[in-house]
Amino acid sequence: MKLQERKELVEVALGKRVADLVLTNGNLINVFTGEIYKANIYIYKEYIANVIPIEEDTFIIGENIVDLKGKYVAPGFIDSHVHIESSHLTPNNFAEVVIPKGTTTIIADPHEIANVLGIDGVKYMIEKSKGLPMNQYFLIPSCVPSVLGLENAGAEFTPNDIKNMFNLERVLGLGEVMDFMGVINQSKRMTKIIDVAIRKGVFVQGHAPGLKGKALAGYICGGPISCHESTDGIEALDKLRKGMFLDARESSISKNITNIVKVIKTIKAPRNLTLCTDDREAGDLLKEGSVNHCAEVAVKAGLDAVDAIKAITLNPAQEYKLDKIGAIAPGYFADIVVLDSIRDFNVVKTFFKGKLVAKDGKLVEEITSKILEVEELNSIHLKNLKLEDFMIKAPIENGELEIEALVYLNKNDLLTERKKLKVKVLNEYVDISDSPELNYVAIINRHKKIDNISLGVVKNFHLKKGAVGTTYSHDSHNLTIIYNNPLEALIISEKIKEIGGGIVVAEKAKILKELHLPIAGMLSKNSAEVLSDEIEGMNSILKEMGIEAESPITRPSTIALIVIPDVKISDLGLIDVKTQEIIKLFDEHGINNIF
Repeated sequence: MKLQERKELVEVALGKRVADLVLTNGNLINVFTGEIYKANIYIYKEYIANVIPIEEDTFIIGENIVDLKGKYVAPGFIDSHVHIESSHLTPNNFAEVVIPKGTTTIIADPHEIANVLGIDGVKYMIEKSKGLPMNQYFLIPSCVPSVLGLENAGAEFTPNDIKNMFNLERVLGLGEVMDFMGVINQSKRMTKIIDVAIRKGVFVQGHAPGLKGKALAGYICGGPISCHESTDGIEALDKLRKGMFLDARESSISKNITNIVKVIKTIKAPRNLTLCTDDREAGDLLKEGSVNHCAEVAVKAGLDAVDAIKAITLNPAQEYKLDKIGAIAPGYFADIVVLDSIRDFNVVKTFFKGKLVAKDGKLVEEITSKILEVEELNSIHLKNLKLEDFMIKAPIENGELEIEALVYLNKNDLLTERKKLKVKVLNEYVDISDSPELNYVAIINRHKKIDNISLGVVKNFHLKKGAVGTTYSHDSHNLTIIYNNPLEALIISEKIKEIGGGIVVAEKAKILKELHLPIAGMLSKNSAEVLSDEIEGMNSILKEMGIEAESPITRPSTIALIVIPDVKISDLGLIDVKTQEIIKLFDEHGINNIF
């Protein structure tokens, strides 16, 4: 704020200058005191000049006066941790859908696009989000690739790269430190990256799935101060007690808020609790909402409504040391949300920096954006594949043997376990045609100059027929295909190459559905409405094919997530997440020939 603006704001606060806008007769949610009371809010330019309890304000003067008729008034909502890329929307199209839901600020980690396009990917997200009627802040990805030596991405960030990117606009710190074992074991790479951030004095975001006790304490001492990976209340409470910011998550696939609230609602609401969306599909953003939906879920689970609002306003603002947002008070930016209810969190108006930007679920003005060079790049670099590339070669000619497999623990979670399963071998190749609970999985590196392919077997993926392939596959975003028949996998790989990235479904040697994601193989150029319809159609087909997850389209994107225990698969092979070792598929001892 410039000196002259500050002087004028003081005059408005004192009643010596007319406010630009006065919001009257609203039920103010005071996130400092926890009170709800009727008040008038005086706004001048981008700022709040004064907030006066209605019974004390007998003479209202303003250029524009809006009677809120008793509706609830809250600070603009803040999403404490989000990957825009998971919506498959560009930053401007993402803004179009979340602003009407009351979200005026997000803290985004662009590590998805960074793993494909490197520094250019980060710069693209920042450039594409310029001039929007909301705040899009960014964290510099800490793990590109997520774990060095266990997967190959399209880029690799050095400590010096990260240090230089801290100087980019709207950057708040270091993105989620996913290599939690690297922090605990004090690997040279992670220690240097975190040290760069600490010396710069910026925020260090954490990622500590399942960590507890000494391991969690060691991780915190290593530098990260937050975590969004807690799946239950006991884990969450331990992190809250240890002083971490707990970013409770309600994504399209990981729905953790209810389990967390059931435990922490019995204690005094912690100041280090926030709510976040992490990874949300465009359709879920449209139908359910952004962090307004997270708050709704929290309240229904038993969290006090005002505490839920604090968790999407003041608490995340303090987490990231964001000055003058997160509350409705003199001197703060006039980021304001008007609500029908503080139970279902239906947003009727959104103000950003004093201007009405959304009303009744729609933007007041259309967001325009220019096309950037990155949007025209081809990021799919696949070698010419053949059928044998999708067939698992066994160490015997015929018979049966044990194979190390990846087993999902439930239909809506990312957690997996490692198990040895008996499979048939026919003519030197693994044959799972008589095992309906199993699927093949292939990870094909799609980045320049790397031709790696790894194959494996997955249980409880529940793909009963056909195949699905995606180039949006955390975190290196290599082509990931889950299949029952190698021919269908080959057909999918060819279609992915043809369309320049996306998600493709095939059955009986025919393409059933394709979703084009031409920007880095992960973002669509379409609006949320158009994209949502496309995804809904694909989800419908995937459900018919047997995938039971609430969000079928996101299921394939988790199988290569080598920072979520216990076992995943990368382009280098099956990975033990905790030991950070590559697992051989076969133990050649104890093989039983049956022919």
